[in-house]
Amino acid sequence: MISAQDHALSLRRFLRPFQRVLGHARRRKWCPIYLRGLMAPLERKSLQPLAEHVAPGQYAQLHHFVTVSPWQDDQMGAVLARQAQRLVGGRGAVLIVDDTAFPKQGTGSVGIARQYCGVLGKVANCRVLVSLTLAKNDLPVPLALRLFLPQAWTDDPERCVAAGVPQGHRLFLTKKELALQEIDRVRQHGVTFKVVVADAGYGNSAEFRGALTARGLTWAVGVPGTQKVYSTKVGMLTERRSNTGRLLVPVPDEPRKSVAQVLHDLPPHKWVSRTWRKGTKGPLHARFAVMRVRVADGGALHDGSHLPGDEAWVVGERRPSGERKYYLTNHPANTSKIELIRDIKARWSCEQVHQQLKEELGLDHFEGRSWRGLHHHTLLCLTAMLYLQALRLVTVTVDPEGWRPTLPQVRQLTCPVLWCPYCSRGIGYG
Repeated sequence: MISAQDHALSLRRFLRPFQRVLGHARRRKWCPIYLRGLMAPLERKSLQPLAEHVAPGQYAQLHHFVTVSPWQDDQMGAVLARQAQRLVGGRGAVLIVDDTAFPKQGTGSVGIARQYCGVLGKVANCRVLVSLTLAKNDLPVPLALRLFLPQAWTDDPERCVAAGVPQGHRLFLTKKELALQEIDRVRQHGVTFKVVVADAGYGNSAEFRGALTARGLTWAVGVPGTQKVYSTKVGMLTERRSNTGRLLVPVPDEPRKSVAQVLHDLPPHKWVSRTWRKGTKGPLHARFAVMRVRVADGGALHDGSHLPGDEAWVVGERRPSGERKYYLTNHPANTSKIELIRDIKARWSCEQVHQQLKEELGLDHFEGRSWRGLHHHTLLCLTAMLYLQALRLVTVTVDPEGWRPTLPQVRQLTCPVLWCPYCSRGIGYG
């Protein structure tokens, strides 16, 4: 294990690049104080109890730093991206696209509307943020949390003004469009990875898959069992589609099939058991089948179907519970089956990240109403998460047996250090 003094020194070093871009000395002071509050053992981490714990009698100053002070999200986000790249980026990394929802009451707080809430599994009053997570070797680091504004907000300019939504963010964008914008942003800041992974909420969009392909990215995404594909041997015929017989249109020489049907038709020996990682309760395994197909996402035909598009892998998963899942990926044709499976299954870590951001760092405890306050809070939560993950990596590096504590364990180990008057001297003042 690393010492208390090492904890304190690592926090001071860690914060330097973030504090540089904050500018004003007061911001440099309040940033680490707020981070200490996020990592503190508090039941609620909204501003009032957090301030009482880390800055008694100074609620107004801390509130101003988070909700009013005009420090730039983009500069802090750039530092976060570069530091995450140093920690877990590179050829072996995966970039996970997802979103997370916070059930909330009322209608005045930015982004809150009746919409699908994943944590409740139904339509409810909530706020949704699109997320990017960079992960390697079971160490995930969240890079971005971008608020999704439903049309109920973007169609109401006065409501956006009241919540402080910047002019450039008042145009309605789908979650997939927001994800693509965030991917472009982090890549501009030097983030590199092997593959983009996402669930069927994103993977069911041909436009989203095509946009990733157009950017030269490898992707592995969930799709519904109804997703249509052709065999790799599909050919094209021409068919007359006019009264004069002059208009020729291309048509496939075989019918489309759903991925569920294509995989169901495979002989039993094509489904093989594979273990992709060790879980807390033992190895995680399922039965998988893979095959090359051409995705039915080419040009549209007169009947609403689509021509064959590019070749891709279709992957089927049969879980021990009986549940079945389906995936598409544009990995090269010579990719091994186990590599396909490991990349596809890497998505699990973002769900763990979302849970830990909420349970350990109070991501969903923010009670402010404004765009600025929400995004400042989320960015500081991401910064705290990056610090804790960096400590986990340091611990496993120096431990002779390669032991790596969980993130909750690291946060609990760090708390006494942050409050020791000798170890934490200077942490709160940058």
